[in-house]
Amino acid sequence: MQTQTPSVSLIRATSYEREALRESLETLLEPLGGMAAFVKPGNRVLLKPNLLTGARPGKECTTRPEVVYAIAQMVIEAGGKPFLGDSPAFGSAKGVAVANGYQPILEELNLPIIEFHAQRYQTVSEEFDHLLLCKEAMEADVVINLPKVKSHAQLVLTLGVKNLFGCVPGKMKAWWHMEAGKDANRFGEMLVETARAIDPDLTITDGIIGHEGNGPSGGEPRPLGILAASPDVFALDRAMVEILNVPPEQVPTVAASVRLGLVGELEAIHFPHLHPDLLKIDNWRLPDKFIPIDFGMPRVIKSTFKHLYIRFIKEPISAYARQ
Repeated sequence: MQTQTPSVSLIRATSYEREALRESLETLLEPLGGMAAFVKPGNRVLLKPNLLTGARPGKECTTRPEVVYAIAQMVIEAGGKPFLGDSPAFGSAKGVAVANGYQPILEELNLPIIEFHAQRYQTVSEEFDHLLLCKEAMEADVVINLPKVKSHAQLVLTLGVKNLFGCVPGKMKAWWHMEAGKDANRFGEMLVETARAIDPDLTITDGIIGHEGNGPSGGEPRPLGILAASPDVFALDRAMVEILNVPPEQVPTVAASVRLGLVGELEAIHFPHLHPDLLKIDNWRLPDKFIPIDFGMPRVIKSTFKHLYIRFIKEPISAYARQ
């Protein structure tokens, strides 16, 4: 991870229209050196959006395809070879992507979309050295993390660090909820160690329209007009909780990153464009009620069967109906 002062680029952005969004992203990345600072010719570049669910298209539960399209274009122009990957809780990455309007950009850019497969990799923490992480993320030359700003009924907010939990393949996520979820501090540390192991080269947060209330999927869209980017995912998340006016100690992933010494106070972060104080949201809505992080065995079994049903029955039927 970075040892120098982390930089977090924050700008106002209100449009997903292609030309306007591309201009916004270029402005966002300019003080970080532009896309060429992260992607070299020939690099295999994983784009990791939030592909949570295909059940609520239009409700801003997932990273917008327009953002993925613009970033993929910039990667290609830098000489990189982008591919898309995620491991949704329910269904396949392609099924969720198609349900959320990704098909046109996949075809236009000939953008591969892959399903993640598990392998054990060494982590910084001995306590979590049995984490299974997808080899596609660990072996990519460059990882660009593309989270969505959302409230979360278990973890308060889901931002850059939480988005990387999608690199834990398939239903292993449910088993981690069962194994580590009884202690919010420990679960937060597990998510942080996942992020440290994957070590994304760049995180770009889609906050043009967020998802507030009973997230990560049961809430409603909320225009924020914000794009954020940083090579340091922990610093970026720290800045975003400040913007949303949520105390960092209330968000398990941010609290864990502070506790582990991975991020400090805002004064220790460089903001080349806008400071979080200029973007503050006073009435961001958190979930009406929070639910336990831990999953009991019945819930794990139910979740596994739901995942298998969507992936192997519902998605194939939907694909057949579109033909």
